[in-house]
Amino acid sequence: MMRAADAAGRREGRGERREQAPATSGNIPLSLYLHFPWCVRKCPYCDFNSHTVRGDIEEDRYVDALIRDLDYELAVTPPASPLPPLASIFAGGGTPSLFSGRAIGRVLEAVAARLCFAPDIEITLEANPGTADAHHFREYRAAGVNRLSIGVQSLDNAQLKRLGRIHGREEAIAAYRTARTAGFDNINLDLMFALPQQTPEQALSDLRAACALAPEHLSYYQLTLEPNTEFAAHPPPLPDDEAAWAMQLGGQALLADHGYVQYEVSAYAQAGRQCRHNRNYWEFGDYLGIGAGAHGKRSGAAGIIRRARHKHPRTYLESAGTAAAIQEERTVAQAELPFEFAMNALRLNQGFGTAEFERRTGLAVGALDAALNRARQKGLIEEVDGGEGDGGQVRASAFGRAHLNALLREFL
Repeated sequence: MMRAADAAGRREGRGERREQAPATSGNIPLSLYLHFPWCVRKCPYCDFNSHTVRGDIEEDRYVDALIRDLDYELAVTPPASPLPPLASIFAGGGTPSLFSGRAIGRVLEAVAARLCFAPDIEITLEANPGTADAHHFREYRAAGVNRLSIGVQSLDNAQLKRLGRIHGREEAIAAYRTARTAGFDNINLDLMFALPQQTPEQALSDLRAACALAPEHLSYYQLTLEPNTEFAAHPPPLPDDEAAWAMQLGGQALLADHGYVQYEVSAYAQAGRQCRHNRNYWEFGDYLGIGAGAHGKRSGAAGIIRRARHKHPRTYLESAGTAAAIQEERTVAQAELPFEFAMNALRLNQGFGTAEFERRTGLAVGALDAALNRARQKGLIEEVDGGEGDGGQVRASAFGRAHLNALLREFL
């Protein structure tokens, strides 16, 4: 049985089926994802859309493509009501920190010229310790980036070598401290556990070292063997399920002791420092996806539309700003919405409100009745009453969090 670390309610009498107004862009939060597809080296565990750099990156050409792509996205699906201000922007990859601050600034300026920003907008950029220095960090901060997500993965040199990372422990620590000096007061560190030949004691020692740096946010997640990766083709010796489970439980306790509150399967934050961008995904918000291989979700009068760009940078560069850049587009069928919503919302420790399900999907809460009944009978969920007008609150039980895949299957 897969544990909860895998990448992956109602009031009595509310179950009647009824017509519901469609979810529209005006009442759903909006975020923007920007994908930067290049890396210095492809890590053996990585199944993200990343491509090894060959020669110089054509920064200006790629930024121009991103801007054309954004213009196309805003024009191709006019919203049913005015778009809300952007709540967050996330520059991911790949390795966005291969790009200069000037390039990142150009992108953000173009976005600001086309979309309103929320007053407290969160703007995150992913950075790898081996590809950023003090000058880059200062430039990113000046460009408007106010949150960094640093892909440390481990602070053990032997493990970093096994993972194919281009940095060592000291470089990772130096990158973190350099980011602080550059003015970043909101930093996430990515850390993996259940690494090749890792013991529970080694995993906790690794996590303890990360906690000692006191980042505002930690992503603590299990290494899994994903299809079409080098590790999938040539699996390394990984800890067994019981050892991995011990690492997860021990990690949760250690993080709590250091003041980090778990709010999602693999996300832990100090007070007020939860990742707004990722929360918008998990709460079934809308997001524009721009860049090679980027995915987006838009709600409107015609339903919920998911759109994905071509993955290969060359294809994307040649077609950005036109329909040819879209590799896949589909309107999510109503029958699929309960699973799509639950697959995200049940990752959150707080779960979701049934009234929010109605607002985000346009469906009546009765669409969840069969799945909730099955999950309830198996002890996979907990339910509490919400406040006035909020309906009920549904969340995974402790048993459900430990068997999240089994819980989600009830919604298929």
